[in-house]
Amino acid sequence: MTLLSFVNGSTVKPMVPSQDHKPVYDGDKGPNTGGMGTYAPLPHIDPSMTERIIMTIVQPTAEAMVAEGVPYEGILYTGLMLTKEGPKVIEYNARFGDPETQVVVPLLETDLLEILNASLTGKLENVEVKWKDKSAVCVIMSSAGYPGPYEKGQVIYGLDQVVEPTIIFHAGTDTKDGEIITNGGRVLGITAIAKTLKEARELAYQSVEKVSFMGAYYRTDIGSKAFH
Repeated sequence: MTLLSFVNGSTVKPMVPSQDHKPVYDGDKGPNTGGMGTYAPLPHIDPSMTERIIMTIVQPTAEAMVAEGVPYEGILYTGLMLTKEGPKVIEYNARFGDPETQVVVPLLETDLLEILNASLTGKLENVEVKWKDKSAVCVIMSSAGYPGPYEKGQVIYGLDQVVEPTIIFHAGTDTKDGEIITNGGRVLGITAIAKTLKEARELAYQSVEKVSFMGAYYRTDIGSKAFH
């Protein structure tokens, strides 16, 4: 799981947890990618686990940086593996994580600019970060062959058929002769927001089916772990 947090010195405001799918094929098979899809929040992971991660990992990390004389201000990305011995940190990033951000930020109810401005002025502790009572699922549409060699320049069809509350994030696209074409391994992030995770998942895949380009590939099991 991934836990993104707004951090300002020793003040930590965690975001809703999310889960990325790194392997390229269904069932977590094949080589790792930059991420084939995400969902948030995580109904199958007890809230006490998230609280444990905040209290034993994220908060101490922020306080340690203050103690070292290098207080951190910004987004702290904590990539985690849940083991029998408890949560373990795989990586930290000093940024929003992609594509986790594409499911987390749409669920944010508090104005993002208000949070960032408060962090920059040392007032983050005074901001109540609120979240929508909804779920989000992002399915990555990739080029055939990714994460290995892949073709570029394929015309993308059906983007105008996808409507709110689904959001299309362009990850690897370009324009040519008035048309939108593929220009990367991960081409599009199709994110759907709904009341429940099941509804968001269904909506995401319905939207994915409306979009097409030569060699388009996507995993069909994004978010399925939450229902096992």
